[in-house]
Amino acid sequence: MNNKKFETMSYVPPLSQESIAKEVDYILSKGWVPCLEFDQEGAVHRTNSRIPGYYDGRYWTLWKLPMFGCTDSSQVLREIEECKNAYPNAYIKLISFDGSRQCQCMSFVIQKPPPVGNETA
Repeated sequence: MNNKKFETMSYVPPLSQESIAKEVDYILSKGWVPCLEFDQEGAVHRTNSRIPGYYDGRYWTLWKLPMFGCTDSSQVLREIEECKNAYPNAYIKLISFDGSRQCQCMSFVIQKPPPVGNETA
């Protein structure tokens, strides 16, 4: 069953394009850098580290580079559509980074793979 939960927004219905655009506007208004990650399985892997720690191995594949210098949500939405077209059966996550605090500030899944067989989303 395709009911994996990744963060708070996993428990609400899928976000519309307008809702995603508002979230991107918020990210940009804070001066954060948007970035896309994707994963075919939507799983957390500990393949590169045996050291215990919250962030060890918790990275998906990066889509292109972080979107430094983006000033408009339409730029980010275009990248989201490109990623969706390239990976229609993947989980896609939008994340944002604060360069001054050097941390990830926001993250949510914007696409889940379609259900397979008689599974429901």
